[in-house]
Amino acid sequence: MTTGLWALLGTIMLGALLRLPLALVMFGGGASYLFATKQDIGLLVGQVMNQMTAMYVLVAIPMFILAANIMNAATISDRLWAAANVLVGRFKGGMGHVTVLASMIFSGISGSAITDAAGPGLVATKMMRETGKYPPGLACAITAAAATIAPIIPPSIPLVIYALLSGASIGALFLAGIVPGILMGGALMIAIRIIAGRRDLPIGEKVPLRDAPRIFASSALSLTLPVVLLGGIFSGIFTPTESAAVAAFWALILGTIAYRRISLPVFQGVLLETSKQTATTMLLVASAFILNYAIANERLAESLVAAISAMQLTPLMFMLVVNLFFLVLGCFLDASVMMLVFVPLLIPSAKALGIDLTYFGIVVTLNFMIGLITPPYGLLLFVMASLTRVPLMAIIREIWPFVLTLTLLLAVLTVFPAITLFLPRLFGYQ
Repeated sequence: MTTGLWALLGTIMLGALLRLPLALVMFGGGASYLFATKQDIGLLVGQVMNQMTAMYVLVAIPMFILAANIMNAATISDRLWAAANVLVGRFKGGMGHVTVLASMIFSGISGSAITDAAGPGLVATKMMRETGKYPPGLACAITAAAATIAPIIPPSIPLVIYALLSGASIGALFLAGIVPGILMGGALMIAIRIIAGRRDLPIGEKVPLRDAPRIFASSALSLTLPVVLLGGIFSGIFTPTESAAVAAFWALILGTIAYRRISLPVFQGVLLETSKQTATTMLLVASAFILNYAIANERLAESLVAAISAMQLTPLMFMLVVNLFFLVLGCFLDASVMMLVFVPLLIPSAKALGIDLTYFGIVVTLNFMIGLITPPYGLLLFVMASLTRVPLMAIIREIWPFVLTLTLLLAVLTVFPAITLFLPRLFGYQ
């Protein structure tokens, strides 16, 4: 490696050891690279501003964050939990099934695993622990695993960022995430059913049929948001980027007029929280541009393509190597780092092997979601421990069956690309 790359990697590793904010670490790595290669430090600003202003798709990120925060403030999580409980709560391990189903529904609103865990996830964990008498670690593990569905089922903030990095169609990516997301929910429910049988978890609450219409009516308006969102995209009424603003506006209408939960002080708090989350996300995206400049300047992608060509890997072999690479990295690195640093490096190789970038995007994003619940670093594990005050080790002991379940599903999706590409092809995406 060159002196510049050693400087970049050394700075990033030092920042990680010191637990500095990730965006600042990445900016610092970029600055170290420019100093070591004797380039103008002004490129930090130039690369960031040129890329940020050229990427219209970035507008979608704050809008999706705003929509999710409004829906949380409007008590949507409680309504979704109640509706899901009517459908699957009466089965063995019912509250675990309800948690997964509620997360799948909320996934069509939030697009963020962290938002899912902090929204319906907290409601689910409380119900499992207090009403279902689930062990605290198991309740948190189920919630964390269910939250990984959010960035797969559209809308999805990670898929928007992947589209930005790869040039893949957001519409195709959103369509491609639907079937894998549903399969994730089904696989997790099977795992919960097996655990419930072995550990004699209780049957969930049996809601009287006479109460079902009232509960469904209470949650019906909440379910119009993903319908409006996805229906507008796939009918061509608005673009995927514009859909984010539509989602935020529709969520505001529901929260203020339909549910009357969004007052002016509440809305001010929502805007403040959205601003914080948006700033964090945008700083990460911005810091990635200077790292991508270093990767391009060092011609690392071209070198990787040449190395893979020399190895004569088939597309399937390449995808299996990518899976193994990200599953190992996910134990130690944040999903944002893997998406922003390593994906741009791998995309040229995927193109050279003729791998569909929509399929590639879903597979690598699922890898990142598994990383969110894989010890020792798994971010969702830390989030659940922080929000619920449950010891981290108790959650780690219970998370492994769900890591294994999602890894097996990852293998299936990798070997059979048609599962992921079925809907995009049906709607005319190549």
